[in-house]
Amino acid sequence: MQGLMMKQELMISDLIDHASKVHSTREIFTLNSDMTEHRYTWSDCAVRVKKLANALLKAGVKKGDRIATIAWNNYQHIEIYYAVSSIGAVVHTINPRLKPEQISWMVNHAEDSFVFFDKTFSPIINSISGKCQSVAHWICLTNVQNLPEIDTDVIDYESFIVNASEDIIWERFDENTACTLCYTSGTTGNPKGVLYSHRSTVLHAMAGSFHDVIGAGSRSVILAVVPMFHVSAWGLIYSAAMIGAKLVMPGPGLDGSNMCKMIVQEKVSLMAGVPTVWLGVYNYAKANNIKLKSVKKALVGGSALPESLLRSYEQDLGIPMQQGWGMTETSPIGCTYTPHPDTDLNDYDSTVSDKLLAGRRMFGIDMRIVDDENNILPEDGISEGHLQVKGPWVASGYFKGDGSESFTNDGWFATGDVSKLHPTGFMEITDRSKDVIKSGGEWVSSIDVENAASDHPEVAMAACIGIRHEKWQERPFLILQPVPGKTPNKEEVKSFILAKCAKWWMPDEMVYQDELPLGATGKILKRELKEIYKDYYTKR
Repeated sequence: MQGLMMKQELMISDLIDHASKVHSTREIFTLNSDMTEHRYTWSDCAVRVKKLANALLKAGVKKGDRIATIAWNNYQHIEIYYAVSSIGAVVHTINPRLKPEQISWMVNHAEDSFVFFDKTFSPIINSISGKCQSVAHWICLTNVQNLPEIDTDVIDYESFIVNASEDIIWERFDENTACTLCYTSGTTGNPKGVLYSHRSTVLHAMAGSFHDVIGAGSRSVILAVVPMFHVSAWGLIYSAAMIGAKLVMPGPGLDGSNMCKMIVQEKVSLMAGVPTVWLGVYNYAKANNIKLKSVKKALVGGSALPESLLRSYEQDLGIPMQQGWGMTETSPIGCTYTPHPDTDLNDYDSTVSDKLLAGRRMFGIDMRIVDDENNILPEDGISEGHLQVKGPWVASGYFKGDGSESFTNDGWFATGDVSKLHPTGFMEITDRSKDVIKSGGEWVSSIDVENAASDHPEVAMAACIGIRHEKWQERPFLILQPVPGKTPNKEEVKSFILAKCAKWWMPDEMVYQDELPLGATGKILKRELKEIYKDYYTKR
């Protein structure tokens, strides 16, 4: 017997319609790329979404067409998110920090017909436009008065939508229709495209709104620092419309000064980004005695949360930090920290170790760990194995059939993480399969070494890599980015590492580097470091 319930597809268009009707007066604030401010409401946004949708349809966009964006977090980018998906086309978000040849490769692989881009990225467009044969229209996110000179035909965004109708009846179609395309970082070979559906995106936005996930509501003011070119900005753009939260979009203003100004001015209550951004905010706030009183929580993802940063925020600024874990393939939220009900919350130090884990598993994401022979290992908090996940917002394959080896025959996605699963529901990442260091037949946890080194007060970031060694085949090597103006004592750093790591994990050498290379999500680009230092031990 089946239940007698209405069947209604889960659609992106329903989110913007809901926001415009129920949360019509809630604001979307943007710091533009020229550092001017823009603000309007969810209702205003919905009107422009409809105009853009009609303009795209008039220009010949069909279901399944890929529409690329190379843009900051701003109100126009939000409009593109909703308009493109709502007419059955696919938003392809591109990381502007990639090299031009990588960007042109993605545009060609996706067969994008439109590219919407911010004016600040005009040099990128100049370098790739002649190499992207599928692109029929290049649209700059500005008005005609500020249109840059580019070596190809360009339309300004405002002219593109100005005469389009504000009226549209959204078509209903299969909820499994693709809505967004995002490519992985391409740690091995070319990047692979993850193709999200309307169904998966709406379910992910619902799950993200759980109290124990982001814990936001209609009174929340969300500072979305995580870039919109990375996994739909962690679903916040959709969750905010669903719950009626105010959005604060920082554009390119990611430095400590602009961030602190926006937090105070807009009374931000929830902010989401990577550790490197939060370090900059902390340093600026402390140096200038700025109180971030409105902030109730800082969400952290993209890379591991250093204990020193956690304690700085929670004990010094009084702002709780919540670490989460996810991947492009998981939409991205897989788990977030929430205290176990049996935890003594009055004993802060005893909770720190839990807060530094990847998080507790949330409903909708199933996890298991397996050994090298794919045997399932116990969830005892001791056994280490390769992490596999599945769920309604986890990818089942890659765009155009790439990377099939990442998916098991019984329907799981192999994450590439080495993990422990605790009986309390916590998942702990101990290393990346591709980053694991094996020295003399023994495994070295690069993550543990990095976290221990980062605890030193004069170390801003640390990267531990494995490089060739004549005797041990491979040995750990540590690169430190000092806090500006500081030169950490190497012996003191060693003491910090030895306090938490096995002695044989200790890197044979450590060097200083003014800036570690970072990817779009704030993760350290270890491939670049391995190339630079690959012969360090063998040439000595």
